[in-house]
Amino acid sequence: MGKKDTFLYKTNRFILLSIFLVIGSIVNVHAFTLFQDSVNYIEYKGIVVDHDTNEPLISATIELNETNISTITNDEGKFLLKIPNDYADGKITVSFLGYNDTTINLTSLDKTNSTIKLKTSITELTEVAIDPKNPNALMRAVMEKRGANYLNDHTIMTAFYRETIKKRRTYVSLSEAVVDVYKKPYSSGKNDFMKLYRARKSADYKKLDTLTLKLQGGPSSTLYIDVMKNPELLFSENMLETYQFSFDKSTRINDRLIYVLNFEPHKYIKELLYYGKVYVDAETLAMSKAVFSLNLEDRNEASKLFVRKKPTRAKVYPTVATYNIDYRQKDGKWYYGYGRIDLVFKINWKKKLFNSTYKLNIEMAVTDWRKNIEDENLRTKDRLKSSVVISDEASGFSDPSFWGEYNVIEPEKSIESAIKKIQKQLRKIN
Repeated sequence: MGKKDTFLYKTNRFILLSIFLVIGSIVNVHAFTLFQDSVNYIEYKGIVVDHDTNEPLISATIELNETNISTITNDEGKFLLKIPNDYADGKITVSFLGYNDTTINLTSLDKTNSTIKLKTSITELTEVAIDPKNPNALMRAVMEKRGANYLNDHTIMTAFYRETIKKRRTYVSLSEAVVDVYKKPYSSGKNDFMKLYRARKSADYKKLDTLTLKLQGGPSSTLYIDVMKNPELLFSENMLETYQFSFDKSTRINDRLIYVLNFEPHKYIKELLYYGKVYVDAETLAMSKAVFSLNLEDRNEASKLFVRKKPTRAKVYPTVATYNIDYRQKDGKWYYGYGRIDLVFKINWKKKLFNSTYKLNIEMAVTDWRKNIEDENLRTKDRLKSSVVISDEASGFSDPSFWGEYNVIEPEKSIESAIKKIQKQLRKIN
């Protein structure tokens, strides 16, 4: 298998870290306000926790029953869900890997401070349930049933996207966007496209080692890791020649039995490849989730993949590269629900005693979708390019109602603090 055929070399066309010299120390941004004539939704805030330990559950899914409206919890287990007024008497279902689903009437939900507790599920497997000797056969079946298991309709998905860059524990960059995803059928070889609907960004307030970091690709990266839409990128026809699979302890999600498979490259393969886990729905044999990381042992090769541009006196290399893709099920079909990429970079400067470490996180959650019956398409000029830098396309932060009725991922406390700092700076500017 040549390098051009691997997931690694194709994916990282979109997951590139560009580093540029900064001339000024502060970037000014201009805020704008979105005025709304009326409010057509009800807002609910809360937290999802483990029933016994009260530990927050990260990336739990909250769905409005009988609709395609959904959101996820943030890294503190908190959520924000906006429900159209017409569904005020509806129900939501909360689900998380390894826990029993919980369905709640909206009328019994506290709008400002709900605590939803999920109980862990108990998985009992019999010898008949699974053959622990043949993980390869299970993985082949997953790929063979891809066309039947995943959405084969043209769809238009609304998604919320966020990217952050931290220097140590301090946010130095924050960008958010709502995008429309024009998704082709999962059995189609045609590419999915995006349109930027609305975006906002932060500003840099300090000199950051005389550098500013920009993440190229953004939303396209989170879309590209949809390995069921792009199977050739990770689990191609010759995947068994590349990866070895083994069974892990099974679990549950959405009250359904899930087989867990570990995968890693064969020992004889020397390329930088991935290792991780895939979660397979036992009933449909659909992949419901994949979590994987890049082997970064060869720093020079890893740096070539991610770093587009840097000063000659700095060595830049990744120390962490992890990927997460979640699928949801609707009417017997699975589809993209949530994607996340976490990267950590270390910068070593010549003739400097201390190094700099930057953490980059990008995530995208589908919050609503509809069938694209007329097969509406995007004009080339309206498509979000895979080379886009979202922070270059966005305006500054504005008032809290900026997103209107769109569902977004609730900000964490540290992000909220960064936003308040940005707003304070804007008031000084204005």
